[in-house]
Amino acid sequence: MRNQTINRAELKGRIGTVRICSINDRLVANFSLATERHYTDTSKNNVVEVTWHHVVVWEGKGINLGGLSRGVLVHVKGHLRNSKYTDAQGCERVFTELVANSLDITNENAIKDD
Repeated sequence: MRNQTINRAELKGRIGTVRICSINDRLVANFSLATERHYTDTSKNNVVEVTWHHVVVWEGKGINLGGLSRGVLVHVKGHLRNSKYTDAQGCERVFTELVANSLDITNENAIKDD
C-alpha cells in the first residue's frame, strides 16, 4: 500500500475584497476571507483574533459565483497551494491560498459600509 498524503482545508468566514474575472471563458473568483478565533487571555480579557486568508474558486461543478461580495458569510473547502511572484521592487513574495472545490454561501446578507 502506498503512503498517502492529505492536503485538505476548510474555512468559514466573511468575504473581504473580491475580484471575479474570466479566463478562457471560465469565471474565477479571488477573494480574501476573514476568520475569527475567540479566546480569553491570561488577564481574563476576551480576545478576538482575525486571520485573513486568500481563496481562489473556479465557477462550475455546482459552484456559482453570483452573490459573492464584501461581508457575505461563506463556507469553502479545498486544498492549500503555495505560489510565488516577484514584486515591482524585485522582491520574491510567497503566499498560501486555498483553492476551493466547494463553496456555500451561508448568509447572503452582506455587511453594509457606514
